[in-house]
Amino acid sequence: MISERTRDALAARKKLGAVLGNRTNLAEAQAIGTAHTIESARRFAENVAPIIEQVRASGVTSLRGVAEVLNTRGVRTARGGRWQATQVSAILSRVAA
Repeated sequence: MISERTRDALAARKKLGAVLGNRTNLAEAQAIGTAHTIESARRFAENVAPIIEQVRASGVTSLRGVAEVLNTRGVRTARGGRWQATQVSAILSRVAA
């Protein structure tokens, strides 16, 4: 019911010619969002890289093998999913840069 009223009110405002949203700082908001995403990915990579190095030191050298070990250990990706070889590669590339 609330969503219907909100949707109707916004439609009425738009019909009267009101500009909805804040269009003055779109580029700035996008830049801030991008910076936050990059920083979050960097922090996650720094936290999980030692685990990956430990797995590699134990003799598992393939990316697929590392991903399987991470999944077996219950380590989750940044989004809470299961590891794939490409994600392991991305982490290693991020910490190497």
